[in-house]
Amino acid sequence: MLGGQRRLLIGFCILAAFCLCGGAAGALTFNFTPAAGMSQQAINAFAQAGARWSALFNDPVTVNINIDFSALGPGILGSTSTSEWWGYYSTIHNALLTDRKSADDYTAASHLPGGSTFGMLINRTSNSPYGAGSATPYIDNNGNDNNGIIDLTGANAKALGLLPGNYPDSDAYISFSSNFQWDFNPNDGISPGKFDFVGIAAHEIGHVLGFISGVDILDYNSTAPYFYPDYAFTYVNPLDLFRYSTLSYNNGVIDWTADARDKYFSIDGGATKLASFSTGETWGDGYQASHWKETFGLGIMIPAVAPGWQLAITGLDAKAIDVIGWDAVPPIQVPEPATIAMIAPALLGLAGMALRRMRK
Repeated sequence: MLGGQRRLLIGFCILAAFCLCGGAAGALTFNFTPAAGMSQQAINAFAQAGARWSALFNDPVTVNINIDFSALGPGILGSTSTSEWWGYYSTIHNALLTDRKSADDYTAASHLPGGSTFGMLINRTSNSPYGAGSATPYIDNNGNDNNGIIDLTGANAKALGLLPGNYPDSDAYISFSSNFQWDFNPNDGISPGKFDFVGIAAHEIGHVLGFISGVDILDYNSTAPYFYPDYAFTYVNPLDLFRYSTLSYNNGVIDWTADARDKYFSIDGGATKLASFSTGETWGDGYQASHWKETFGLGIMIPAVAPGWQLAITGLDAKAIDVIGWDAVPPIQVPEPATIAMIAPALLGLAGMALRRMRK
């Protein structure tokens, strides 16, 4: 069963009981609730961003998102906080097996470990065999909580049938910064000096759908003198089940470490690298692990964007969302963004991750 809800929006956890129920009929839709005074052009732009994902996936799910403009931190264009749920690995694995529709689904699910637990490379824990907080990766497959619990967004739980598709609670809060110049109409390109509102909104919605990594929790919470045991990090996300490195592949486990080594997306147990992930703000490449590597054109889930860039969902983005439980509309056909030179990129934030800290 799905264990319960965790709303980790301000650094603490609220658990609520959950009864497994059926989903709603229909297709993937988005219910945006705007803050008071939000401009109609911004509301319309969010609707366009949601429509991009709805065109690619047809799950009978309604995703409820509160939207707002506010003054965010320096360089941050948008931020997202998501409702979070947890479930036993065996439950999530079975749901992924049941949910298989595409060839990628079958490949991805068939390469996941059977049983009730999974192994990982981890580091910087208080009980590391190399010393408390050591950066040296080690294999953790002792069956503790972090080997048997999966953390997932409410929207992702809906896609897997673990929550009703019409579950009414808010799935996320997305805020855009009022400190930047925005282009709300991508149909004629993005004006110089302005940011692509629809594209960045689609990026933030991608986080809501489940493009997140619990590695950010390890990365944020492993700095001296505060270290925690491996079993405290019960934040492996569905996308993390496809996070590998050469070292982890050679040991038959996923890579859930906080360091700058290359971590990549693979749906065949690590044998084939499809793209690199970012590796962490603190101990990695300077970007949250909940993104692709910073490469313009790789996908809409890159961590930074510059004025004038027009963003688009790519086949790589769609593949990642597909294998974590969403049902792709075959065949996946998505536009590719035009190439534009990088100028002063700004961060695309996942504020929910930044605030999901363990209490010290």
